[in-house]
Amino acid sequence: MPLATPAIRPLDMLLPALLLGGLIALLGVQTGIWQALRPTDPALAPAITTIPAHAYSYRLAGDFLRDGIPVDGPLVTETAPHPLDIMTYPVSAADYARCVAAAACLAAEPRRRSTGNVPVTGVSFDDATAYAAWLSAETGQAWRLPTIAEWTFAAGTKASDTALTSQTNAANPAERWLALYEKEAALGANALGAPQPLGSFGTNEFGVADLAGTVWEWTATCGGRTSLDAAGTLIGHLDSCGVRYLEGRHRTAVSGFIRDALSGGCSSGTPPDNLGFRLVRERAWYLAMLDGWSGSR
Repeated sequence: MPLATPAIRPLDMLLPALLLGGLIALLGVQTGIWQALRPTDPALAPAITTIPAHAYSYRLAGDFLRDGIPVDGPLVTETAPHPLDIMTYPVSAADYARCVAAAACLAAEPRRRSTGNVPVTGVSFDDATAYAAWLSAETGQAWRLPTIAEWTFAAGTKASDTALTSQTNAANPAERWLALYEKEAALGANALGAPQPLGSFGTNEFGVADLAGTVWEWTATCGGRTSLDAAGTLIGHLDSCGVRYLEGRHRTAVSGFIRDALSGGCSSGTPPDNLGFRLVRERAWYLAMLDGWSGSR
C-alpha cells in the first residue's frame, strides 16, 4: 500500500520563498542590475552611440626609445574588440554645471566663453573623473574616461596617427622634436578657436559627433616612457600618471591638474586651449555575456 504524500500548506512555502527573494535581491544589488534599471532624471541621460565590434589600429601612447634614440610608438592592431558605448557628444557646459550645482565638481574655467549648447571647457583630468563619479552615482551606471585605444576605436576615420611621415636624423634628437612640433602645430591649427555648439563638426562613420574639432578630450591613459633595445625588445617601462593624454586633432600629454594648456603642461606643438571630455559607459556583465554569445553563433 503506497504511503500518503503529506499535503503542502501555503505557510510551508513562505520561508523558502522569502529566502529565494532575498537571494535574488542580493544578486541584483551585487551585479548592479537594480541600479541600472532604476528611473533617472532624463536630463542626466546623455545621448549614447554604440560602436560595433570591428578591427582597428592605433599607435601606443608614450615616449619610446630604441637603443636610446626616440622613435614612434608601435602600431597595434585589434582584430575583435567588444562593442563600446560612448557619449555621442562631449559633455556640455550645462550638464557639467549640474555637477557643480550638486557640489560634486569644481566650476569650469574656460578661457574662451561661447554661447549656446557648447562643450564644457576649462576642465582638468581631475575634474573629468569627478564628473564621471557623480554621473555614475546619479544614474546607477558606471561612467569613466575612455583610454587612448577606446577613443581611437570610437573615432574611426577622425583619429589621427601621431607617427612622423618623414625621416629624421636618428643621431640628432632635436631634428625629430622639431618635426613633431611642426606636425602638431599644423594639425592644431584650430586649437585656439572658441568652442562651438554641439554638432558643429558633424559625425564620423559611427555617428559620434564633434571629434577633432576645437576641443581636445581627456583620456584615462597615463604618460610613460618605454625603452627598447636595438632589436626592438622591451627592456623597461615607466608610467607617469601625473600626466594624461588628450585626443583631438592630435594627441598631446598634459598634467592631470591643468585646465588651460596655455598655462603649461603641453608636450609640444600648438597647445590645445580648449580642454573637455566625453565618457564611456561600462557595459553591464549580462550585456557583455550576450555579446559573447551572439559573436559565437
